Amino acid sequence: MKTYCIITYGCQMNKNDSERITSLFKENGLTEEDEEKADVVLINACSVRQSAMDRLEEKIKKIRRERVNDPLTILTGCVLEKDKQKLFPFFDYLLPIQDLPKWNLPFLEKKEKSYLEIAPKRKGFSAYIPISTGCNNFCAYCVVPFTRGKEVHRSKMEILEEAKTAIKEGCREIWLLGQNVNSYQKEINFSQLLKEVNSLEGDFWIRFTSSHPKDLSEDIIFAMKECQKVTPYLNLPLQSGDDEILKKMNRTYTSRDYKKIVDKTREVIPEIFLSTDIIVGFPGETEKHFNNTAKLFKEIEFDMAYTARYSPRRHTAAYKMEDTVSDKEKKRREKILTEITREVALKKNSLYPGKTLKVLPKSQNRKGLLIGKAANYKDVAFDGSPELISDFVNVEITDYSLWGLKGRIKQK
Repeated sequence: MKTYCIITYGCQMNKNDSERITSLFKENGLTEEDEEKADVVLINACSVRQSAMDRLEEKIKKIRRERVNDPLTILTGCVLEKDKQKLFPFFDYLLPIQDLPKWNLPFLEKKEKSYLEIAPKRKGFSAYIPISTGCNNFCAYCVVPFTRGKEVHRSKMEILEEAKTAIKEGCREIWLLGQNVNSYQKEINFSQLLKEVNSLEGDFWIRFTSSHPKDLSEDIIFAMKECQKVTPYLNLPLQSGDDEILKKMNRTYTSRDYKKIVDKTREVIPEIFLSTDIIVGFPGETEKHFNNTAKLFKEIEFDMAYTARYSPRRHTAAYKMEDTVSDKEKKRREKILTEITREVALKKNSLYPGKTLKVLPKSQNRKGLLIGKAANYKDVAFDGSPELISDFVNVEITDYSLWGLKGRIKQK
C-alpha cells in the first residue's frame, strides 16, 4: 500500500481526526492520491445526520463500482452500530477513531499513545484543536454520546503545546473544539483556558465551537471580551424556542434562560456575531410550539442560523417518539426561519459600508476576488493578490449583499 485518500464527512472534530490519520499515514510512507487511484480509501464518517450517511453510502458504492482495481477501504469516525452493520459489506476494515494508534493495518506501525497525542498534519492555516471529546448531555435527538462516548478533557499543557506548534507552522486561526466546549474543566476551566491561549505569542485569532447554553457562564463572556485574540463570534445552539419542546429535547434550559444569556453577551460584547442551530419538526412540535421559535428568532435577530429538519436516529430518546411532523411541514417551517434570518442578515449587513474590518483571506473565487472571514465571521470579498491568502488584511467595506460584504484593501 503506497497511496491513500481520505474522505471526510461531519464537523471540525472529524476534520481534525482526518489530519491525525494523515499524519500517521505519511509517517508510514504513504502519499496522498485521488480517490480514483489511491491504494487505500478511508472514509471518516458522521452518523449525526441521516443525509450524511446516505451520501457516504452512495460514495463508497460508486468507488466500488467504478474502480478497475479495488482499493483497500476503511470506515472510521462517529458511526452508529446500525450504520456500521449496513455499510460493512463495502469496507475491508471498520476501525474506531479512538484506537487510531493501534489500528491493525498491514502498512501501519502501532504506537503506545492516545490518538490525540498524534500530531495532526494540517492543510491551510486554520488549526482545529480538540480540548475534549465525547459528550455527557444526552440531548434526545443526538447520537454523539453513543459514537464518541463520555466527555474526556485533554490537559492544559497538551492543548497549549499543540497551539504553539500550530502558530509556529503559520496558522492564523486556532479553533478550540469540543462537543460541549465550554464545559471544559481539567486543571483550569474554559474561561481560564481562553486566557492561556490568548497569552501565546503570535498574530492569530481564537475561535471555539460548540457551546451549550447551560455552560456559557459570565466568566466565559468576560474572558471573550478581555482576550484580544478571541474573536467576537459565538455559535450558541438554541434548537427550539419553545420550553415544552426544549424539555423533550433534554436541553435543560428555557427560552427565557437562553434570552438572558444572549442579552448579557450583547451587553458585554456589543459587536458579537451570533449564530445558532435549530431543529424544526421535532416529535410533538405543534404549530404553536413552532410559532414560539419563530417569535424568539425575530426577537433575538441571529446573524446566522443553521436550520435542520428533524430525522430520527437509533439509540436516541427521540427515536422512540412518534415523528408527528410531515416532511412537507418541516420544509415549510425551515423556510419561515430562513426568511427571518435573511431579513436580519440584510438589515445588519447594510450597516457595514464605510467600516474597516480585519479580514483573513482564505481563497480566490472564479471572478478573481479574494474571499475571507472577518473577525466576527462575516464573509468579505475584495480585489487582491493570491499572495495575501493566509495573512490578515484591513478591508474597507464598500458594498453588501444578503450573505456577505464587499470591499477594498485599506491603504495605509
